[in-house]
Amino acid sequence: MPEKHLSTQFDIELNAVNAHLLEMGGLVESQVANAMKAFSTMDAEIASVVLEKEKDVNAYEINIDKECSEILARRQPTAKDLRLVLAVAKAVTNLERVGDEADHIASRIKKIVEVNAPFQINVAEIRIAGQMALGLLRRSLDAFARMDSKAAATIVADDIEIDNEFRGFVRKLISYMSEDPRIISTALEILFIAKAVERIGDHAKNISEFVIYVDKGTDVRHLPFEQLTQEANK
Repeated sequence: MPEKHLSTQFDIELNAVNAHLLEMGGLVESQVANAMKAFSTMDAEIASVVLEKEKDVNAYEINIDKECSEILARRQPTAKDLRLVLAVAKAVTNLERVGDEADHIASRIKKIVEVNAPFQINVAEIRIAGQMALGLLRRSLDAFARMDSKAAATIVADDIEIDNEFRGFVRKLISYMSEDPRIISTALEILFIAKAVERIGDHAKNISEFVIYVDKGTDVRHLPFEQLTQEANK
């Protein structure tokens, strides 16, 4: 969390915007969890719950962006405080996009259920990747709350595993479609779901990189993993 200030009100504002970010994160976490539950059970009702919450996620994004803008305009923060406000603004954007990906998963599930298409595709990799992505999101928010750079670095490493699951599933899906063209329509819907899961992991990784930026003062977004780890452990 930010360092102590002469202005108690400034401290209150920084703590509040950080708390609102974590509240938004909790909502988005539940969106992803419900989306993956709907995928595991092909439950259109659970998918509908995910879609109904989109407006709440969007409202958080607008309100937190407004808070960040007001802090920048009124307080003109510097050093770590400035990095925190900028990181919150960027993290909010990533959380909103995670919510969008959860909505995309829910929409695809409803389409599959509505057309009652044949569903004979083994989607174990996507279930595994979905749980991994949800875990990364939770850990990234926890690392943000504690400004734990070392924990953030491990999240960046673990995102690679989600990418590997996605690539393996795509190869399997191509094989399924070549063997049975009747499932192509359903397979494409599942491919979009798989890509959404992969992107959720990417956004969790991005949030983790912002933690290192705030804590260490180094922008690590495009650094090789080895160099990112070195920065995180300084």
